[in-house]
Amino acid sequence: MSYQHTIGRKVYRFSDLKTLLAKASPHRSGDVLAGLCADTYEERVAAQMTLADVSLKVFLNEAVIPYEDDEITRLIIDNHDNNAFISINSLTVGELRDWLLRDETTTEVLKEISPGITPEMAAAVSKLMRNQDLVAVARKCEVVTKFRDTIGLKRHFSTRLQPNHPTDDPKGIAASIIDGLLLGSGDAVIGINPATDSLSEVSNLLLLIDRLRQQFDIPTQSCVLTHVTTTIELIKQGLPVDLCFQSIGGTEKSNASFGINLALLAEAYEATLSLNRGTIGNNVMYFETGQGSELSANAHHGVDQQTCEVRAYAVARKYNPFLVNTVVGFIGPEYLYDGKQIIRAALEDHFCGKLLGLPMGADICYTNHAEADQDDMDNLLVLLGVAGCNFIMGVPGSDDIMLNYQSTSFHDAIYLRKVLGLRPAPEFEQWLIKQGIMNEKGTLTSKRNIELLNQMKVWIK
Repeated sequence: MSYQHTIGRKVYRFSDLKTLLAKASPHRSGDVLAGLCADTYEERVAAQMTLADVSLKVFLNEAVIPYEDDEITRLIIDNHDNNAFISINSLTVGELRDWLLRDETTTEVLKEISPGITPEMAAAVSKLMRNQDLVAVARKCEVVTKFRDTIGLKRHFSTRLQPNHPTDDPKGIAASIIDGLLLGSGDAVIGINPATDSLSEVSNLLLLIDRLRQQFDIPTQSCVLTHVTTTIELIKQGLPVDLCFQSIGGTEKSNASFGINLALLAEAYEATLSLNRGTIGNNVMYFETGQGSELSANAHHGVDQQTCEVRAYAVARKYNPFLVNTVVGFIGPEYLYDGKQIIRAALEDHFCGKLLGLPMGADICYTNHAEADQDDMDNLLVLLGVAGCNFIMGVPGSDDIMLNYQSTSFHDAIYLRKVLGLRPAPEFEQWLIKQGIMNEKGTLTSKRNIELLNQMKVWIK
């Protein structure tokens, strides 16, 4: 099906839905690299005006990647909830934007219709929205998950404590964990990116976190962000796996480049569930995504990078994840060139993920060769905080010395909680208060609990 729009005497024609989506997408370097973006600003506006008039029903009949060629397309179509879709099935993309922004479209209403929205619908409506629209609607969404504590409650804001080390040195990692805990970080997860995928090294890291968690009775969860096949093997060996991690993409080919498919993810999900390690809930999966991964793997099928990204969220929601986050600026300026593009992409990702019912967080980050700096990340931090982002990263000094990129620090989370009146996960907050790290008002105490610190120092040795 082709689409067209006239501006003045010029007629803009778009050969199919995926071309229209690509041309309507806000400018970013990845789509330029792929040759998919609008050639002019006027063409982008024409595409957006055309897209606004497309019926949502079209997205159920015109796949951007053919059904027979891609298992993610099959997942999207086969799992679409038509009952949830009924209340919005008469709308166009533009009307959906207006409907989402209405006061009558409440948190409860958004939760009800979420299973009826496909990733392509979410991507399409986001392309018509200003940054403030993306913030306003995402703020209305509430996606709550549970394992040992509760993540995603309104007026709460969590962090992944990320104590990476370039050689996986246990003492270095342990010191970073303790630093983060004493600054109120780690309620989403204590999650380590291992320097190697060695089974023995990953096992040691898992045991390290689990011993600390048990010794100090910390209501949080651990994760070593290794490949899903390694995690399955760890489970077979009886290791203490809390959350199962995997990077995912929005096409079958991009997932193949990660060495995964839906069947493998289902196996990992069932294996992790079987351990029954959660105390208050059983959300056990942790997924990371990022705009540009399909292009970098030459697996985008001519679909723009933001639409590909949102298709990855269909994969995530299949397995009831505890955490999902976009690693928004990590892939580099070839895909998101500068601070402006990174900020826009992060707001899109967060909005689309929340709209699709995911417990969405963000790694607010950039690489050192991008045209971005920490001021851009400060701006994005506040925007995502206002938008109701479930969690961010907590990295010592905001500089990940293993992955060599810039993220957010423990102090960034303290700042955001303070200026927006947000609190950690309730169970984790009670632990912080009990340990004398935080007071009942949610403020970190000026005098650290010396006894706890000394105990932790002994634990490191």
